[in-house]
Amino acid sequence: CLIAPANVHDLQAAEELLTQVHGWAIGDRNYWSPETCKRLQQQGLFLLAPFKSTKREKHPFPFRLKQVRYRIETVFGQLVQRYHAKRVWARDVWHFLSRWMRKILSHTLAVFFCSQHDIPLLRFSKLITN
Repeated sequence: CLIAPANVHDLQAAEELLTQVHGWAIGDRNYWSPETCKRLQQQGLFLLAPFKSTKREKHPFPFRLKQVRYRIETVFGQLVQRYHAKRVWARDVWHFLSRWMRKILSHTLAVFFCSQHDIPLLRFSKLITN
């Protein structure tokens, strides 16, 4: 389990966390760096990140990737707001991971229940009102 410290820049943490990863990764504007992309491509990882400035972007970022990023941001927002994911206090890795797994399992079950009741998948509040 690798956790990036809060005082490390996003790009620096991403390079450390993605050292053994191959395939594709989606990042936000903070991860845009041609040098980093080239280094990661040499190891077989393609980082998809939009240009730093929308105004200076030569080619617009694909709409489908924007939708995927938006969904990821929404899920992380729910984990932070509803499941208090910023405050996962644990004294050791085992307890930390078990608390995270409970949060993710709970979120997954809520998505499942939404799908069973034909509710938009991330609208958990409608589960209670129906």
